[in-house]
Amino acid sequence: MTPAAGCPAGRTTPAGPGRRGVLTTAVVAGLGLGGCSLTAGSPSGTAESADLVASGATTAGAAPAEAVQPFRAARQPGIRGRVQPFAAFVAFDLTPGSSAPDVRRILRIWSDDIERLMSGRPPLTDPEPELARHTAGLTVTVGVGPRIVELVRGADAVPAWLGPLPAYPQIDKLEDRWSGGDLLLQICADSPTTLAHAQRRLTLGVRSMAETRWVQRGFREPLDTGEHLIGMRNLFGQVDGTIQPADDEPVFIGAGGPDWLRDGSSIVIRRIRMDLDKWEQVDRLGRENAMGRRLTDGAPLTGGAEIDIPDVDAKDALGFPVIDPGAHVRRARATTNTERFLRRPYSYDDGTGEQVDAGLIFVAYCADPLAQFDPVQKRLAAKDLMNIWTTPIGSAVFAILPGPGDGESLGQALLA
Repeated sequence: MTPAAGCPAGRTTPAGPGRRGVLTTAVVAGLGLGGCSLTAGSPSGTAESADLVASGATTAGAAPAEAVQPFRAARQPGIRGRVQPFAAFVAFDLTPGSSAPDVRRILRIWSDDIERLMSGRPPLTDPEPELARHTAGLTVTVGVGPRIVELVRGADAVPAWLGPLPAYPQIDKLEDRWSGGDLLLQICADSPTTLAHAQRRLTLGVRSMAETRWVQRGFREPLDTGEHLIGMRNLFGQVDGTIQPADDEPVFIGAGGPDWLRDGSSIVIRRIRMDLDKWEQVDRLGRENAMGRRLTDGAPLTGGAEIDIPDVDAKDALGFPVIDPGAHVRRARATTNTERFLRRPYSYDDGTGEQVDAGLIFVAYCADPLAQFDPVQKRLAAKDLMNIWTTPIGSAVFAILPGPGDGESLGQALLA
């Protein structure tokens, strides 16, 4: 649990020239040729809590089952807004010998297929068109890794933050099968069937040009659990993701970033294994002390409600800190305004029977991971009590492209 927080697949036979020919014609006609508690608290005081709580940023009220999210906008969906209970994060590697035209083709194909799926229409040649009718709040968010940018625009165009995070040797045990990648799909929905259908169609649509590197599937509680929490509960039972940046804080990239990424963002994905067996041996006081929050309602140990900022200076009757120096909320709290970032975590459980393989897919959106994410992660790596029970085993960073305008495909500015 840091603010942090698939095995490479073999190439398969292309779907056939019919799919490519039909889709190319449709895209040219319709789109044109262009291309934590893992939470960080406020530095001090409680007056800022109302601005930092995800008031509509991540946990707005439940949406109708058939809600349709817009595809064409300045910014891609799946970042701000309601967080759906099911997600799949799929990373791809370009096939050997790929070129910039291949990247253009992939983004055009995905633009057409994503727009159709998010609007409740099947992609071209979809053999199960009925599965596309139930949109279930589907959002698809597309990201690119450094190799894509270098291939299209040259090495000088790659932002300094777009690449592997700095090493955190105290805690990281990263595995290649959960790290890196050239392209990313974040697919979120209210229905696991809708999600699975979208994942398959989008994967098969580009299988002649990109190979699946890894897939991470996650889940979180639906919003109507009756607990009325701002955050979700992770598999340790902790309320997770309460404090979020205000709408005007830097999650999206503005004038200071590259022109091709204006209104885009970055995504950091950390796969964090949680030792449930060891955690369950700790008494309740020990668990709350490690986190710095109450398990019952997610409120800080210094009192109040879930949304209240922890008072890290508070002392008990004996003069000891109420919140332990190594408690997660103390180590994760932002010390400057630049250290805030948007969290969209999901749990995972890939175990079978008594074989435990569970944890957290920690997802963070920000304008610059090196400036916003890395300082917090370094503090957690150095002295976070939760490190006793958690181990980061995967890490990846992608640039999230701006949304497409009318007649555009994803990556229009990148490919210009």
